[in-house]
Amino acid sequence: MSIKVNIYNQKAETVGDLKLSDKVFGVEANEALVHQAAVAQMGNERQVLAHTKDRSEVRGGGKKPWKQKGTGRARAGSSRSPIWKGGGVTFGPSNERNFKKNINKKMKRKAVCMVLSDKTKESRLLVLDKIEIKEFKTKEVDLMLKKLEKRINKDNKIKRSILVINDKKDEKAKYSFRNISGVKLINLDNINILDLLKYRDLLISKGCVKKIEEVYK
Repeated sequence: MSIKVNIYNQKAETVGDLKLSDKVFGVEANEALVHQAAVAQMGNERQVLAHTKDRSEVRGGGKKPWKQKGTGRARAGSSRSPIWKGGGVTFGPSNERNFKKNINKKMKRKAVCMVLSDKTKESRLLVLDKIEIKEFKTKEVDLMLKKLEKRINKDNKIKRSILVINDKKDEKAKYSFRNISGVKLINLDNINILDLLKYRDLLISKGCVKKIEEVYK
């Protein structure tokens, strides 16, 4: 069974229709798999910044503070002991922590298909015949998005949240889209589960749909 959607031009005019493969855009959702894929991506992208020095990393403390016996004080081997002021930290965060998680390619692609299917089912997917920006003009792109949004959102008060996926690298599109709040432009090579989940609406070119179906089938 195939799914049919309208194709629009950049003026938000209907110029045809397109049949989507149910193997990519009609997949039944599995929340556990989507969650696993999202957690894996977040873990693999996470930078380990927090780090505290333990007693071996703190500068100084090489000399024994006082002799072992005869002073009446407790034994001390180093002034950099964790119980001393200026000493190392016990059980603090370390930059050697590893948050990476493995997930195989088949599961990752399946999760992407599930999110694409959900957006199609909820009528949050808009297919354009092409995404072509002729000038470095953010204002023109903003006007184009306003027209296209009316095809998805009937309530104008809804905050803009659009992920745009293009099938080719376009410098004019990149710089025209980047300063618009609530909008992100990515290339097909950079499609990922987190961006698909983060943005409510999906704007995608016809060529991109074809390539996705070729890869994700």
